[in-house]
Amino acid sequence: TQDPEMKKVLQLASNIAPSRASVLICGESGTGKELLAKFIHSSSPRAKNRFVAVNCAAIPETLLEGELFGYEKGAFTGAHSAKPGKFELANNSTFLLDEITEMPILLQAKLLRVIQEGEVERLGAKQPQKINVRLIATTNRNLVEMVQRREFRADLYYRLNVIPLVIPPLKNRKRDIEILAKFFLGVSSIVNNKENRHLSPESIQKLLSWNWPGNIRELENVIERSVLLSSSAIVTPEEIHINGFEQQQKTFDFTPGITLAEAEKQLILKTLEHTGQNRTRAAQILDISIRTLRNKLHEYHFVSPVAETELPIEKSIETNVISLNRGGYG
Repeated sequence: TQDPEMKKVLQLASNIAPSRASVLICGESGTGKELLAKFIHSSSPRAKNRFVAVNCAAIPETLLEGELFGYEKGAFTGAHSAKPGKFELANNSTFLLDEITEMPILLQAKLLRVIQEGEVERLGAKQPQKINVRLIATTNRNLVEMVQRREFRADLYYRLNVIPLVIPPLKNRKRDIEILAKFFLGVSSIVNNKENRHLSPESIQKLLSWNWPGNIRELENVIERSVLLSSSAIVTPEEIHINGFEQQQKTFDFTPGITLAEAEKQLILKTLEHTGQNRTRAAQILDISIRTLRNKLHEYHFVSPVAETELPIEKSIETNVISLNRGGYG
């Protein structure tokens, strides 16, 4: 990076890396929040131990508790053996909770206790066990607003927000676009067994003119696509294909006279269509949580044309059983 704000973020991350203070990394999707978390871990005394990460949005709510805290044999029907949770696996190391805002309120209370007491209790266990974990949380949403709307616990927010780090979006880091593009160009050329590629001045200008709503992740994908499509060592502007979703979105209009609910439904379904049924990306564009999007689609009785990956049978059983026993294990 050559961006002054990003350099400040990296300097602060280096300064606090040796401590065990909790870190809250905020930033838009695709800005590199997990990469920054790994940088903090690798710069800390815990670097020799395994870095553990969990994406709170990727695990069903009914399975998340067991995944985080573990469970004992016989804790519920189907628990044929004990399973350590991610907190235990991260003992004496760094634990990343990605997309922390997707964690249900009930689990937030349990997480708060783990942070305060420095101990974790498996489902079905009689006693908690001490752990030493450096916690890093990430989010692409406004946590202050969520606290005000009582969608996120205020006490947990203050516990996590000991060291706040905010990664600026790529559109505010114009001088980094060329640097990152050339880096990804070299990596992609090697990975795809292509002759080393170079960007023409016109191609660089094209990259600089886009505002990159998908941030660095989008830039990486665009560069890899250009490497695969280019016919010579010099990548031309015509070989750089950027999905102009924002322009398409501006031309999207509603029929006068429809209700607000119907307009909302049309916008959600149209956004899904433009993202190729990618729900995570659609939720980011709409600035809602993945869980809210799922609930809306369920309300619309929407069936995706893209086949959903099914859980294995044993996981499905586990999901139902944990749901039934949630009251007993809080």
